[in-house]
Amino acid sequence: MIDPSVLWLGIGVFIVVLLLIVFTYFIPVRLWIEAQFAGVHVPISTLVGMRLRNVPPAKIVLPQITATKAGLDLDLEEIEAHYLAKGNVQLVVNALVSASKAGIELPFARAAAIDLAGRNVLEAVKMRVTPKVIDCPDPTKGRSTIDAVAMDGIQLKAKARVTVRANLERLVGGAGEETIIARVGEGIVSAIGSSENHKLVLENPDVISKSVIRKGLDSGTAFEILSIDIADVDVGDNIGAKLQSDQAEADKR
Repeated sequence: MIDPSVLWLGIGVFIVVLLLIVFTYFIPVRLWIEAQFAGVHVPISTLVGMRLRNVPPAKIVLPQITATKAGLDLDLEEIEAHYLAKGNVQLVVNALVSASKAGIELPFARAAAIDLAGRNVLEAVKMRVTPKVIDCPDPTKGRSTIDAVAMDGIQLKAKARVTVRANLERLVGGAGEETIIARVGEGIVSAIGSSENHKLVLENPDVISKSVIRKGLDSGTAFEILSIDIADVDVGDNIGAKLQSDQAEADKR
């Protein structure tokens, strides 16, 4: 027969262990201590509330520690709200830190909106600091040159390189790289088509780029066009002579 004192001792040990498990689940002591030493004052009640809302405290507190160490003053409730909205909290905080170090003004609300819009906000900040070069046309789409005909009937095949940087204010809802490529291609075709002689284009390719960049092709996009450089211009077919030949043959028939 079990001694009642031993039975009660076992029950008491079980209750203590159960209470410790519940306590450590709702109150991550190590995380709380780490936050205090990092200068992030998180009340224990806030950690318990996160558990009750099914939010992992580490997903909120650790990014807050990163931001605090970088000199940023973020609101813990805003970070948690972004997590509950299925946002990438750590990515947003990393983007804010990078923007702060680069001297770029980027509020948390805008960074969170960019993230929720499905764009990589950290890459956008990096592209703001280091502009990106886009090939026009995109060789992966099956076309290697932009073909246009000058007024003298000579076809020219051009390649351009567009240097852009991200516009953080227009990143939400702004058009992407494909729009930039399409607009630049259209501008090159228009510039070549308005040239009286193809030799003028071959002698001064920058005439095309200057004509195109004045049109404000980055309007409504998520980028700012810094420069448009004509990488190569080759002479194609004599389209005018070919059309005249075809017309003469048709008249003869």
